[in-house]
Formats: sequence, structure tokens, C-alpha cells
Amino acid sequence: MSEQPLKVWRDRDGALLRLRLARPKANIVDAAMIAALDRALAENRDDPQLSAVLIDHEGPHFSFGASVQEHLPGHFEAMLKSFHALILRLVAMPVPVLVAVRGQCLGGGMEVAIAGNLIFAAPDAAFGQPEIQLGVFAPPASCLLPEKMPRGAAEAILFSGQPISGEEAWRLGLVHAVSADPEAAALAWFDRALAPHSPSSLRHAVHAARFDLVERLRTKLAAVETQYLAGLMSTHDAVEGLTAFLEKRPAKWEGR
Repeated sequence: MSEQPLKVWRDRDGALLRLRLARPKANIVDAAMIAALDRALAENRDDPQLSAVLIDHEGPHFSFGASVQEHLPGHFEAMLKSFHALILRLVAMPVPVLVAVRGQCLGGGMEVAIAGNLIFAAPDAAFGQPEIQLGVFAPPASCLLPEKMPRGAAEAILFSGQPISGEEAWRLGLVHAVSADPEAAALAWFDRALAPHSPSSLRHAVHAARFDLVERLRTKLAAVETQYLAGLMSTHDAVEGLTAFLEKRPAKWEGR
């Protein structure tokens, strides 16, 4: 495991901020990863030379998701608030956020991906929100997925916990393009579609396209966060599901 969870550098003469999840193979979105992503975005967002961000990953998988241990009582309050702040920062970034995905892109990892603007994915990538299988739900995905794909398809992902392939995600509009090399495809799209434009005009275009989404997400995510903290996590089944996962045993649901 590398010491730093995230590799950060500037590419394309400084016009492209590169963020690479660097704890393969799981690339768990834990407190350290959340803090590193948030810090890198905050430190670069107001640079007038910045035209876009590209998030990709080391190893065969984008991310297996969030840290289950950090979802347990005594930990989940701080984790949830910092993660939601990161998601809001991603959605409100003043430049386009591109995401390149291979392998599994699950849970909190998928929420990071869908908070960006455009996803480039391998055809056999796997996008899923398995939280319901652990007795919980995914607050950012509950807010974002119905904004980015047909509601019925979004709800099927959220309610079943079953993943969809990169190819299927492309057919549903969640993924912008499928490619055997998503990073190369994202870089080629940046060079062709973004690099020729004025960075300041691009920022105005992003704001015009996204400001209403940012406000809707801010309002809904606050309400859903309260439901998670005060409602869901006071139930037997939520704690049981998380505990059973960590203990590698079937959960015993009681419906309460």
C-alpha cells in the first residue's frame, strides 16, 4: 500500500489536474482518500489556467467503495459529513471533471465518479451501489443517479445493489464513452474538445450548465444525510448488516 492515497499532478502544460487513486487494488474511499481528494480540488479550483480535472486510478479497479469500518456507530457521523462535502465540491467544480474507470467502481467510489461531469469506462467495468445489501443506503447516489440516468434504472441500482457494466451504463447515459483504455480516451477528449477553449469562458459554461444541479443536490443531500444519521442508523438492521459484513457472516434482518 502506498503511503499517500492519491497522486496529484498537473498535465497538459498545467491545464489539466490529474488525480489518481493510488491504493490498489481496492482504492478504498476512506477518511484519508476523502481528505486527499478534497484538498487537491480545493488547492487547484481557482487557478485561472485550469481547464479540467481527470480522476483515474492505479490497479485493475477504480474503487471497491467506502470503508465499512468507518460506517459503524461512533465513526459514521464524521465520515458522512466529510464525504458529502467532497461530493458537493466535485459537483460544484468550476471546470469539467472527467473520470476514467476500469474494473469495479462501487459504493463510495461510484459516487465519486458520478459527481464528475463525464465518465469514460471500459466496456466490462462494473458500476454498483451495494450499500442496500449491507442494510444501509447511499446518500449521494440517491441524489445524483436520478439526475444522470433514467429514474427507473437509477432506482434499480439503488434498491437492488446489483451492478451494471460499463457498456450498459453507456446505453443508459451514465457513461459518456466506452473504451478499452479509458484514460487515453479521456485525455484524447480533453485535447480535442476542451483544450482549444478559453479557460475563463469554459468556467462560465460549466456554471451555466450546473448551477441548478448544485443547488438541488445541496438541499436534497442535507435532507438525506439527516435521514441516514437520525433514522437509518438508529435501526437494528443497519448496524446488523454492517457488523455481519465485517464478521463475514449472513445478516439476520429483523425489519426494525
